[in-house]
Amino acid sequence: MDTLSSLLSGIRAEGSVVCHAVLAAPWTIRFADAAPLVMISVLRGGGTLLLPDGTERAIGAGDTAIVRGPEPFHLVDHPTTVHGSHAAYEIACFTESAECTAQELGGIHWGIDSEEATALIVGAYRASGHRHERLLRALPPVLVVEEDAEVCAWLETAATDAAQHSAGSQALMDRLLDWALVCTLRSWFGKAGADAPSWYRGLADPVLAPALQSFHDRPAAPWTVASLAARAGVSRALFAKRFTLLMGRPPLAYLTECRMDEAEVLLSDTDLGIAEIARSVGYADAFGFSAAFKRLKGLSPSSYRATTAGPTAADRWPHPQGRKPAGTTRRP
Repeated sequence: MDTLSSLLSGIRAEGSVVCHAVLAAPWTIRFADAAPLVMISVLRGGGTLLLPDGTERAIGAGDTAIVRGPEPFHLVDHPTTVHGSHAAYEIACFTESAECTAQELGGIHWGIDSEEATALIVGAYRASGHRHERLLRALPPVLVVEEDAEVCAWLETAATDAAQHSAGSQALMDRLLDWALVCTLRSWFGKAGADAPSWYRGLADPVLAPALQSFHDRPAAPWTVASLAARAGVSRALFAKRFTLLMGRPPLAYLTECRMDEAEVLLSDTDLGIAEIARSVGYADAFGFSAAFKRLKGLSPSSYRATTAGPTAADRWPHPQGRKPAGTTRRP
């Protein structure tokens, strides 16, 4: 499994909060789910994202925005709207006080559906465990990818169909949102150039890609620079030079980092013993693994496990049955 696929396996739209909203200005939406990622696809019209740090980012028809959580943020028809009378909505189904009901599963239509109204599809993603955290560290607070009108028309049709409460409608919307998230991230990473994470740049390189794929398929194998170079079909010296130039560190340093990142996940999300985890990430004994983990992460494996003990975010949040608009209130 490639790195992006592995990281995305920890964040899914399984029973996700989904909203197909049609909004007539003036309006604001507050996103209060503390979700790791929120995706907003603008089908018609547009608005402005107001982030916690004061950043404003306009998004229009055909744009898909991904906002990194967990802090609450707003989407508004215009930045000045928050200071005047407007219809205020909230999406908050992952919080402990949420009161989402199955009746709301079909999507929400707020305001009046007209040519001037803004139409959105919103998905808030839940996390299972800690595997997704490396992906979040690679993303900016908000990223926007432009799509074409044909994609928007298809997406709106699919969302409308999923909102009809027919058999499989929730599964259809979940898979739709998973597909949209993967496509959006692939598109953004592909355009990010030098700003894309090194693991993504490496997978796009014709020389490094075969070696990286082999390593990520079998991270516990006794890889050496020579064996990775053989997978790449180049000399050891050429492979090491190209790897260091593109990835920003030597091959074995990268392998160690990846193995320790995987060990973090196993320590946080499983009950496997230290020796079992050591073997699963390529170490013959727990002593060598523990030394490498502490050197890179600053804590011993047992100390790290103790600091991350307790329920995961997915355990704390109730499985959402729908989504909750906080009333169509008028803000003075």
